[in-house]
Amino acid sequence: MQSNHQFIAEAYRAFNARDIDAALVLMHPNVDWPNGMEGGRVIGHDAIREYWTRQWKIVSPHVDPTAMEDDAKKRTVVSVHQVVKDMSGNIFFDQTIRHIYTLREGLIVRMDIMDIEEIKTE
Repeated sequence: MQSNHQFIAEAYRAFNARDIDAALVLMHPNVDWPNGMEGGRVIGHDAIREYWTRQWKIVSPHVDPTAMEDDAKKRTVVSVHQVVKDMSGNIFFDQTIRHIYTLREGLIVRMDIMDIEEIKTE
């Protein structure tokens, strides 16, 4: 059986390969996901598929996990190096941020995007 860290690393591999189906199979059907591009949240597989499809027509994000740890709330906190480019290859963002994953029954049920200060005060 995969650890949560291996499981989440697989989700990043699928996202970076633009393999929506491989990513969604790792998520609960009603997963709660942040819309990092436009703000707000999207709920469920169909909404994530629509969001990512729209996003990938505008920007080309690549997100690499650099560290993972479990917090006191049993969530997995992932430090990621995120590079977001426009479709011409110009860099919009090159930054390290945190993704916070909540898993239940072996599936991702929620993901949040936070910076370091938000985590410290939570």
